[in-house]
Amino acid sequence: MSSSPFMNHLRNELRIRGYSMKTEKSYLYWIRYFIRFHKLKHPNQMGANEVRAFLSFLATEQHVAINTQKSALNALAFLYNKVLEQPLGNLGFQHAKQGRRLPSVLSAAEVKLIIDQIESERDRLMFALLYGSGLRISECLRIRIQDLNLEQGSLVVRCSKGNKDRTTILSRKLESSISKQIETVQLVQQQDNAKGYGPSLPFALSKKYPNAFRQLSWMYLFPSTTLSPHPLTGELCRHHLHDSVPRKILKKAVQLANIQTKRVNCHTFRHSFATHLLMAGRDIRTVQELLGHSDVSTTQIYTHVIGQYFAGTNSPLDSIL
Repeated sequence: MSSSPFMNHLRNELRIRGYSMKTEKSYLYWIRYFIRFHKLKHPNQMGANEVRAFLSFLATEQHVAINTQKSALNALAFLYNKVLEQPLGNLGFQHAKQGRRLPSVLSAAEVKLIIDQIESERDRLMFALLYGSGLRISECLRIRIQDLNLEQGSLVVRCSKGNKDRTTILSRKLESSISKQIETVQLVQQQDNAKGYGPSLPFALSKKYPNAFRQLSWMYLFPSTTLSPHPLTGELCRHHLHDSVPRKILKKAVQLANIQTKRVNCHTFRHSFATHLLMAGRDIRTVQELLGHSDVSTTQIYTHVIGQYFAGTNSPLDSIL
């Protein structure tokens, strides 16, 4: 079914409109699931009633999370509103409300303790960037050499969430580690170039600039250890590390650090970055820009983490003990 003319048409529509590969994969998954749920009936022959039935199935039978329901709805809205041009209108389907969940945050000492457990200098650099620049793991892995500005202490994050670019801070303490990693990456590129290979490049760039794969600026800071086919062109190239690599490294480091009372994942370092900046008195608008949040209300969750609204309020127990 993935090779059917209809699914190929959907894939082309997503690429023409500039959707990320991650969104493309998600949308195609949910649209396939929707079609299978309705026994391979063509979407042209279905509409709002079938979409509503599918979403209800996910919520009541599959018990999927609220954000998962939203992902499925977004995929089907794209299918009907933009591709088939059969607007769904008001579905009358309401998601359960998502309660506020405070993120897990590490102390500065815990961040250092975890990073100290990591043996490889490359891997320590990876997590130092997550915390030091407030990056998502996908943003960290997609860093190219040209995105780093060691002189100014800045890092350009490209095609982030919402297909937006932003500039964030880069710790000057990482200059030596980054320089060493760039030297390693340069050797990898030279070996690849000798065989006619290079880093995976944005779509059509290799046609416009045939020798771009020979430029160090296009190399990933954290290249994959193996070559793989480009997802769009099929040509062999070197992509960045898969996100499963840092997750495995972190799991081991957290165990060695003996941190058992907190749930720690790669995103925890980004949460810690934001929280520690606010605790140090940084302006919330500045933190919003560094994180790349489009709405300051998203950044405000960290003010709850540090208990800003309870400043100066003591527990009544303090007065009797």
